[in-house]
Amino acid sequence: MVTTGRPRVGILALQGDVREHARMLTELGADVLSVRRPADLDGVDGLVIPGGESSVIDKLARAFGVREPIRDAIAAGMPAYGTCAGLILLADRITDGIQGQLTFGGLDVTVRRNAFGTQSDSFETDLDVPALGGPPVHAVFIRAPLVEHAGAGVEVMATLPDGRIVAVRQGALLGTAFHPEVTGEHRFHRLFLDMVVAARGTARVA
Repeated sequence: MVTTGRPRVGILALQGDVREHARMLTELGADVLSVRRPADLDGVDGLVIPGGESSVIDKLARAFGVREPIRDAIAAGMPAYGTCAGLILLADRITDGIQGQLTFGGLDVTVRRNAFGTQSDSFETDLDVPALGGPPVHAVFIRAPLVEHAGAGVEVMATLPDGRIVAVRQGALLGTAFHPEVTGEHRFHRLFLDMVVAARGTARVA
């Protein structure tokens, strides 16, 4: 049976740049819901994990009881998109995490937190992303992570000029080390919504 209606996308709203993601997803035709507790996942077709502080989001996810439900939903095939801290939380492995830090997992990657330094080391650059087509993506890196290793089943979508990996996709999971929502770059969110729509069997979002 084909599901009808707009895709319902949850945003993990424990900490981070939730509003920027919500605005972009709404403009692209999704119904957006805030996810803070396990019941908030009911009826959600996909989940965005925003930038912020990965260790704080991890602690809050455990405190609010959503870590295991999110982990289970991702393992069961729910599409998810993580930006910056969200990429860290989708990674199966992290280096330089704080003691006891956990992730939701799903992406067969190893990610290094704060790989580029402190807030003052934030930077912007243009990236070629062939899978998206069109002009280069103007990317903003804010205390950004870096994918140090990607498994055989992971598609590397974008790298810095020196070859360091900053965007990946694996099945229904998408991760970027930068913040497309900050610059108004909509193509990654559009791709994610297409992934959500494909997973639920509806027609493409207009």
